[in-house]
Amino acid sequence: MRVAMIGTGYVGLVSGACFADFGHHVTCIDKNQEKIDMLRAGGVPIYEPGLDLLVDRNMREGRLDFATDLTEAVRAADVVFIAVGTPSRRGDGHADLSYVYAAAEEIAKVMDGFTVVVTKSTVPVGTGDEVEAVIRKANPDAEFAVVSNPEFLREGAAIEDFKRPDRVVVGVEDDRAREVMRELYRPLFLNETPILFTERRTSELIKYAANAFLAMKITFINEISDLCEALGADVQQVARGIGLDNRIGKKFLHAGPGYGGSCFPKDTVALSRTAQEAGSPVRLVETTIDINDKRKAAMAERIVKACGGSVDGKSIAVLGLTFKPNTDDMREAPSLDIIPALQKQGATISAYDPAGTVEAEKHFTDVKFASGPYLCVEGADALVFITEWNEFRALDLDRVHDLMRGNVVVDLRNIYDTRQMTESGFVYTSVGRAGRS
Repeated sequence: MRVAMIGTGYVGLVSGACFADFGHHVTCIDKNQEKIDMLRAGGVPIYEPGLDLLVDRNMREGRLDFATDLTEAVRAADVVFIAVGTPSRRGDGHADLSYVYAAAEEIAKVMDGFTVVVTKSTVPVGTGDEVEAVIRKANPDAEFAVVSNPEFLREGAAIEDFKRPDRVVVGVEDDRAREVMRELYRPLFLNETPILFTERRTSELIKYAANAFLAMKITFINEISDLCEALGADVQQVARGIGLDNRIGKKFLHAGPGYGGSCFPKDTVALSRTAQEAGSPVRLVETTIDINDKRKAAMAERIVKACGGSVDGKSIAVLGLTFKPNTDDMREAPSLDIIPALQKQGATISAYDPAGTVEAEKHFTDVKFASGPYLCVEGADALVFITEWNEFRALDLDRVHDLMRGNVVVDLRNIYDTRQMTESGFVYTSVGRAGRS
């Protein structure tokens, strides 16, 4: 099949490369000439493990190409995906759909023959109806169907998620479009992947409901971690104890500084706003948003407390800046709240992240970026772990201790064992473990 992917951001590029790897011919389109030139030259503008190799292989084999003009690709396409950004709109928190509607209008003007137009971007319930109206207005004679096909990709594991998903959700109300989508995803039938066909609005809501539920799960274990500290319990054991219940599951039960990223923060807010306007507020989601915002802000105070009540004039080394490992994504990362708050109280910051430094430099001022973890900790009064990159899990603790000026370690991801850190000479603070190993 021939596929046109409008947008070469995270979702568009990963999806386009994976569809090409399935054997379809895919053209990814983006108005950013610099980005397209980079992709044509073999570069990849985002950090995602394995994506560079996937793009290179499918380009060499002639199944994947890139363009700034959508005309040729859309006219030849069986399926056109809209995978443009839907950032939170300033002022009210709703998803900004201007890019989606602009893409739909451009598609309408050049489509030729029956075309399936798919919203891959995360959009509020009812957006498919609006996209259909935009296309019909721009091209009254167009023969098309609008489909919802939300993505469920985890940054850092996106290729695996696309090729071996838990499920594929397709919101479709046209029989021809249903068969087109079934053929598009036919390679997944070998893995017996559940393909859930629903009405379009239901599909749109599934995406928001899934992200909201996961955000609530993270927030729940974070609140339990605070209770563990107050009662002298161990949140990691609590999480294991409840996670072994198949009704609950063990994923997303890791206490930390709060969720971030491109999806959970904006999607929970967008769902909340949609629900309020529909007269059916989602109180659990609203509370989740509030708790998470306050938690990220409170992490700086946790660090200050560990440093004896003041960080004025102290040097603090921060390991991990991105919102999660295996990505360079800084959107809504806890570090964006923590570091400025520490600086405001007089701390100087050195930082290291295996992939996020370039993005981080756009967000921070007066931060010294190191090229490795040991250079980062040299001369520091305190060390803070914010993101649990694998390379931080087995540091030479004796070396770290010798390089640091002080001995305070604040582990916001519970990477290390309390006893091990204490025996290495550190004054160690973790999350939800009340001083236990």
